[in-house]
Amino acid sequence: MTATEALRPERRPFDDPYKLGRAGDLIERMYARGHGAGGPASKRVVVGFGFWIFLLSDIVMFSCFFAAHAVLQTATAGGPSGRELFDPGRVAAQTALLLLSTFACGLAAVATEARSQRWTQAAMLVTGLFGAGFLALELQEFLGLIAAGNGPTRSAFLSSFFALVGLHGLHVTAGLLWLGTMMAQVYVKGFRPTVLRRLVCYNLFWHVLDLIWVAIFTIVYLIGAGL
Repeated sequence: MTATEALRPERRPFDDPYKLGRAGDLIERMYARGHGAGGPASKRVVVGFGFWIFLLSDIVMFSCFFAAHAVLQTATAGGPSGRELFDPGRVAAQTALLLLSTFACGLAAVATEARSQRWTQAAMLVTGLFGAGFLALELQEFLGLIAAGNGPTRSAFLSSFFALVGLHGLHVTAGLLWLGTMMAQVYVKGFRPTVLRRLVCYNLFWHVLDLIWVAIFTIVYLIGAGL
């Protein structure tokens, strides 16, 4: 053995987990213990951590919109308030659809762990259908308010309402587009490590949107309507 070969680090069988399939994923997790004997964290951990930082920045942005709405909630300029505008039945239906969508997204994650192409695709499709139903009800609410002369320019209260709820709706729309690309990637590429990491990020994103909607449901609709 030459001096160069002696200094070269020994290649272990788990150095390339992609070639080992699902077993490689398990080995990668087993040896990803941070900087130490197990080496640096796996890409799955690093990507997940980085995406959490992005989500936290998004939550900070939503917090600013929540604060603005809380201040402007009574600034109706003589116009209608939330008690007069909001339909509790529609809001309850929206909440149910988004919660069911999040549940289906969780089932998709379970199916992904089982490496089931069929059930992963089915669960993601159900996630998208419930999400689309949520958006349809939200769009119906917005169009109804605008048609009745209660658009975002009617009062500061309505401006903050459309901004906050509309921002969440834009995130749900982006999530549905992302979901479509993930379904295509799973179908074409299967459960590669890169695809699995993207699915983890997507699940985090969709669940955070659900949490934000619960806050909107409580602060904007329940408190705003005096329920």
